[in-house]
Amino acid sequence: MRPRSEQDERLLRDLLDASASLWNELNYERRQNFFDGESVWDTADYRKQYVGVLGSATAQQVIRKNSEAWRSFFAAHEDGEDTAPPGYWGNEDEGRELRTYIRNDQYTLEMGDRSRLEIPVGSDLKDEYDLGHTERLRLEVAGAPKWDGKQGRLELYYDELSDQFRAIQPVTVDKSRQDSSLADETAALDIGANNIVACTTTTGQQYLYEGRDLFERFRETTREIARLQSKLQEGRHTSKRIQRLYRRRTRRRDHAMDGLARDLMDRLYAEGVSRVFVGDLTDVLETHWSVRTNQKTHNFWAFRAFIDRLACTAEEFGITVEVRTEAWTSQTCPNCGSTDRTTRHQDTLTCPCGFEGHADLTASETFLRRHETDVPRPMARPVRFEWDDHQWSELPYSHESPKEVRTDQSILQSV
Repeated sequence: MRPRSEQDERLLRDLLDASASLWNELNYERRQNFFDGESVWDTADYRKQYVGVLGSATAQQVIRKNSEAWRSFFAAHEDGEDTAPPGYWGNEDEGRELRTYIRNDQYTLEMGDRSRLEIPVGSDLKDEYDLGHTERLRLEVAGAPKWDGKQGRLELYYDELSDQFRAIQPVTVDKSRQDSSLADETAALDIGANNIVACTTTTGQQYLYEGRDLFERFRETTREIARLQSKLQEGRHTSKRIQRLYRRRTRRRDHAMDGLARDLMDRLYAEGVSRVFVGDLTDVLETHWSVRTNQKTHNFWAFRAFIDRLACTAEEFGITVEVRTEAWTSQTCPNCGSTDRTTRHQDTLTCPCGFEGHADLTASETFLRRHETDVPRPMARPVRFEWDDHQWSELPYSHESPKEVRTDQSILQSV
């Protein structure tokens, strides 16, 4: 999807940025109410504040999406899960997530030789960009949707990794029209820093995304930032060069994390996975005495944002992400079930019963067995990946082109 002109692109970015502002302002008040023991539903009427930019219907959809996130949060708490409240869509300094939601009766999608999508815009933006009173923003669309049917709420977002605007349109179709059975496999992820993701699926497949080289490059930039800060004149706290290094460090990390989320979900989709369990990181993110560990847990890992990336990317493939407790999974022996006799040394977990295996992969397998009864023991060697600044490549490097992005088999289509 692409705007027809630079002016249309600026208008679209303003629309998406205003949606992020609405989400952040509403979410801030709800978080404050939650931590103060007050009702998260008792908030200001943000729809009225943003109706001039977004339009009444679009503003209401963003508010409803935020409400859905909070209902999911409370439902998880009722099930005994210790999850974090809904987070923010970035900030002005580090960049916002450019995203919005359009009600199903407020947009028009026409496919053909010149496919186009038309969406509503608030009156303030219409005045700013000289749009007529009844005129809507028109966007060119690339691609051919696989499914047609009753259209649902449209999601628009900017994909920074590919530098493209994307749209996700849910549609309701008759089951008799599906050309394949729905996916019903499950995966569990163990999240770390030395190994960013260790994954086990109910098909017996395992994936390991290694992160040591990424973290070392992150540390090198951090040391350079510290060196430059030590040379600043008294009273100064930063410089343009330091700010550029901070930005470069963040973008490199986020680029790798975005690539990981998409590569992993692409592979899980091919495995027929429809649900992914991710470990709750509350305990992991507690402060540690080690400076190196603090850098990993609070700066490099940024796992709250990473889980959001996973969930957003999974949505494109029709895969749900559920955060569950993973307590003791990294110390549990899969053979005898012991947690107090096992020993971990670097990437290896051993037990006096005779078991020896990769600690993170074993943790993901144990995590999966907690929530799925029929999990076969992985037979094939795990597939390992390293980041080469452009994509996650299987070891040994094959340098094959990334797979084409696919979408859900039943209800989601990307245009």
